[in-house]
Amino acid sequence: ETMIRTTSLLLRGAVSASRGIYSSRTFARHASTLVVAEHDNKTLSPGTLHTICAAQQIGGNISVLVAGKGCEAVAQSASKVKGVSQVLHADHDTYGSHLAEALAPIVIQSQKSTSSTHVLAPASTFGKNLLPRVAAQLDVMQISEIVKVQGEDTFVRPIYAGNAVQTVKSKDKIKVITVRTTAFDKAPEGGSASVTKVADIPSGDVPEGQVKWVGQEVKESARPDLSAARVVVSGGRGLKSGENFKLLEDLADQLGAAVGASRAAVDAGYVSNELQVGQTGKVVAPEVYIAVGISGAIQHLAGMKDSKVIVAINKDVEAPIFQVADVGLVGDLFTVVPQLTEAVKAEKAKK
Repeated sequence: ETMIRTTSLLLRGAVSASRGIYSSRTFARHASTLVVAEHDNKTLSPGTLHTICAAQQIGGNISVLVAGKGCEAVAQSASKVKGVSQVLHADHDTYGSHLAEALAPIVIQSQKSTSSTHVLAPASTFGKNLLPRVAAQLDVMQISEIVKVQGEDTFVRPIYAGNAVQTVKSKDKIKVITVRTTAFDKAPEGGSASVTKVADIPSGDVPEGQVKWVGQEVKESARPDLSAARVVVSGGRGLKSGENFKLLEDLADQLGAAVGASRAAVDAGYVSNELQVGQTGKVVAPEVYIAVGISGAIQHLAGMKDSKVIVAINKDVEAPIFQVADVGLVGDLFTVVPQLTEAVKAEKAKK
């Protein structure tokens, strides 16, 4: 009789344990993510594809919200991304300028309609502007610039300019997250998700006239986008003037590279701030990063240290940039860079 009772208790324990395991797995399957697409009303940004990859690691269904003006082509592109379950397409004049005040209501409505447990966007100017407002209206904590997914409620993010990493476990029912896109692969094509038209809602978040879109000045360039380029050539204060950035532009054109800059170069007025790489600029992780006349301040390293190969050119042998560089060249950049440009040009002429 004692044996029977003991066996019965063991069986009950096993059943309870199995139920616990089952419910946990069921909860994981019920996780779902809403990715807010970044785009220019014409094409989907590469950062959105990296964000979708992060969403895939969380698990569950993935919905993508494409809100803009005349952005049907973007919605169709999003529907072809592997892993996307559905695309929500919101097309209205109000969304065309991608103001956070206008987009926040449609993001929250989409989160509710899809019962999403996670809301993701790239950690770009777009995402950093929009998601804090969304998080505040949902009354949850935002988790910023994650670089790794450890579970549906646990994420890793850099702190102290990338000198340390922090593991964050969120108890919020809805997780609002920006994704450092350089830490995740790009989601490939191969999907066939449905595209659903979303009913427009008024941007009642802001009184009429309080926020007005004035315009945007976009500098056209034949060079690749800084955030997505395979090769980046960046210059610092060592170039001494904006005119001398022509040396880097010539090298970049030969390499098919994007041009970047340190904060010191931007603050000195050598180039515009859209080229700034670093903690307060853009975070890049190209295959090759060439730092010219850049000392290697910690704020700059935070934006490029994940590059596959780092090449440093500086006349100061003690410059901190050499501590992280894979290839270092000590010399006068005004002599070295033209020589390097001519060498690349000659090598290309042989092919």
